[in-house]
Amino acid sequence: MAIREDVVVVGGGLAGMSAALSAAETGATVRLLSHKKSTLRHASGLVDCLGYTGDDGPLADPYTGLSDLPDDHPYRVVGESAIREGFDRFDSVVGDSYLGNHTDTNALVPTQAGTIKPTARYPASMAAGLASDTRSTLLVGFEGLSDFDAPLAADRLAAAGVPFDVRGVTLRFPKEFRADAKLTRYARALDRDEEPDKDRAPRFDGVRRALAELVRPKLDGAERVGFPSLVGDDENDAVRDDLEKRLGVPVFELAASPPSLPGVRLESLFLAALDEAGVRRTTGNPVVDYESEDGALTTVYTDKSGQRVPYGADQFVLATGGLVGKGIGSSRDGVREPVFDCHIPHPEDRYDWSATDAFGDQPFARFGVVPDDDLRPLDAAGDVEFSNLRAAGSVLGGADFAAQKCGSGVSLATGHVAGERAGALI
Repeated sequence: MAIREDVVVVGGGLAGMSAALSAAETGATVRLLSHKKSTLRHASGLVDCLGYTGDDGPLADPYTGLSDLPDDHPYRVVGESAIREGFDRFDSVVGDSYLGNHTDTNALVPTQAGTIKPTARYPASMAAGLASDTRSTLLVGFEGLSDFDAPLAADRLAAAGVPFDVRGVTLRFPKEFRADAKLTRYARALDRDEEPDKDRAPRFDGVRRALAELVRPKLDGAERVGFPSLVGDDENDAVRDDLEKRLGVPVFELAASPPSLPGVRLESLFLAALDEAGVRRTTGNPVVDYESEDGALTTVYTDKSGQRVPYGADQFVLATGGLVGKGIGSSRDGVREPVFDCHIPHPEDRYDWSATDAFGDQPFARFGVVPDDDLRPLDAAGDVEFSNLRAAGSVLGGADFAAQKCGSGVSLATGHVAGERAGALI
C-alpha cells in the first residue's frame, strides 16, 4: 500500500520547501521527498530577487526589470504579485534573522571574493557590512583558510569603487586546528568560547576575547570589521555581539562561497517551519519511478536500500533543481528531466548548448522544463505532461540564474504558486 498524502513535493531545496509550506497552509497534508542535502548548504545565504537583465544592472529596484525579461522567464509566468507573495512567505519563516523586507531596493553586499552582490534579503550578520555604507572597513582573514584572502578581497573591493576605505589583514586564529579543518570547526570554537592555545594567546581565557585582542591593534581607525562567515553557528548573534563589545565597532560576516554557514542557517530555519506546519519529510532516498493513470500521476517510488517505497497523492510538485542540483541531467544523448522524463527543449547539436565566450550568453543556463500558466510541464507538442504535476524552482527553463541573480526569488515565487495551487485543488 502506498503512503498517501494530499500533496507530494519532490525536491528539498528552497523551491521544494516553499511549495510544501504553501500547500500545507491550504490545509492539505504534505510529504516532502528529498534525496540529498539542500543546495542551500552550498549557497551564500543571500536571497536574490533580480540583479541584472542583460547588460543592465545591478538593478536598484528588481521589480523595475521584470518587463525586460523574456516571455518564458518564470517571473513572467507567475507575475509580480506571486514574487512578492513568495518573499512574504520567506520573511514569515526567517523573522528578524534576515533584513531587507522594508524596501524594494536591492542591497549591495560584499562577498569573500571581493565582489559586490545585489540582493533582496541578507542575513542580519551581514547588515553592518553593506557596500552602500561609507564607514572605513577592516577585513580579517586567517592563516590556513585558503578560501578567503582578506588583503586580496580588500584590494578588489577598492578597485570596484566602494565608497569607503578598506584594508585586509591575515591573522593566526587563537586556536590551531587541523590543516583541513572546515569553517564549522572555527564556528564551533567561537560558539563554545573554547580555550585558546597558550602559544597563540597566552594571556587570555576564551577564544572570543583572544580573537578580539588580536584584531584590536589592527583596527587603526577602522569603523567596522568584516570576517569570513564563521562568526559562530548556533550562537552567531551572541558571538557577534561579544566581539562587537570587545572591539568597540560593528562586526559583520562576508557573503560566503561554499561551504556556507549562512546557507546552513537558512536551511535550518526552513526545516523548523516545515516541522511546525506538519509537513512530513522523507530524506536520503531518490525518486526512481512513478505510475500514472488517465494523464495524471498516482504514485512515485523511492529507492530505499534497494526496496521500492510507494508514495501516493492527488497532487505533485517537481522541485528537484537544475543542472547544478541534478534535477536536470545531460549526456551525449541529450538533456533530460530524470524523475518524470518531462520534455526539456535543447539543440540537437551539443556544440550549440554553449557559447565560445565563457562570459557570454550560455544557452545551457536556460535549459529546463517549459510550464503552462499553471506551472504544469509541457511535452514536445505543447500539451500538459501530467494534469496534476507542477514544477518549481531551477528545474524550470527560461532563466539564467547566475547571470540574472534571480535564483532564490524564482524558487520562492514558483514554489509558493505551485504549492498553493496544488493544495487548493484537494
